[in-house]
Amino acid sequence: MGSTPSSTEHDFKLEVVVIPVADVDRAKRFYANLGWRLDADFAFDNGFRIVQFTPPGSACSIQFGTHVTSATPGAAQGLYLVVADIEAARDEFAARAADISEVFHPSVPGAQFQSGTSGRVSGPAPDHASYSSFATFNDPDGNRWLLQEITTRLPGRGLGVDVATLTELLREAEVHHGEYEPTAPKHHWSGWYSAYIVARERGRTPDEAATDAKAHLEGPRQPAKP
Repeated sequence: MGSTPSSTEHDFKLEVVVIPVADVDRAKRFYANLGWRLDADFAFDNGFRIVQFTPPGSACSIQFGTHVTSATPGAAQGLYLVVADIEAARDEFAARAADISEVFHPSVPGAQFQSGTSGRVSGPAPDHASYSSFATFNDPDGNRWLLQEITTRLPGRGLGVDVATLTELLREAEVHHGEYEPTAPKHHWSGWYSAYIVARERGRTPDEAATDAKAHLEGPRQPAKP
């Protein structure tokens, strides 16, 4: 078998997940009540209908409708919603009439994917350890959503785009750009910052992102001639 490249110059963005529902209008009311953005509701003469919602701050949307999927309504399980504050997010869903569980952390691996409370410990993980606190809720068809708290991502996992993270990222970029600027050719800071932030979002380290930003402005380094 051939080796798999560790990185790619192309972006492959997961933008839509299809979920199976029995009653399109009921599902539409449910997701609208969560405060999610309605992107589309298109119906056609042949009975095909497509509805799309996007959670606040998400780059990925959901779609459902008629003649969209042959999957059994409710078959979508373990759909992740990543949040920075699990307790605040849980309270917001509860206020919007979602039947959501209490915040918990697993005492055995995989408990977050199981129905019921077996293997779950009430409350967030100790010290709010990233990736370790959850809450679950179902839509009216039984499609199951899983809230997960992530405060610090594992290396190479990119960055969540929220105000606090973006503020920290801009400050980090400022430091690295300050180191580059004294010897840099004439340029506008926005080009360097943009390349740096995109690289960091793709999981590059700060030093790697600074190298990428420099290459974006100056072009890739050419090998020395013999």
